[in-house]
Amino acid sequence: MIQEYLVGELSARLGQLQAAAQLPSAREDVARLRRQVENGPVTWLPGELTRALVLAEQMCWDSLSRGDAWAFDRQAALCADLRLFGACARLIDDE
Repeated sequence: MIQEYLVGELSARLGQLQAAAQLPSAREDVARLRRQVENGPVTWLPGELTRALVLAEQMCWDSLSRGDAWAFDRQAALCADLRLFGACARLIDDE
């Protein structure tokens, strides 16, 4: 049950990140990762979470480079939420 909860929570957060993506390529990358989370083995979650954090950071930098403060603020909040979720779920070591 806990594993299913982790998959569901990560998938929901990826859905939010996907909605916050400004570029079609970023949306596609997050959608692909979300499908992997939902269909792959639970043992992949730490790696998939790490990949999600990398994608979120790339999205933030892209928004900053375009001068889109609103998108950056939204994406940075989602990135922070992903990191906190990963640390609390012990999927990443956030020291």
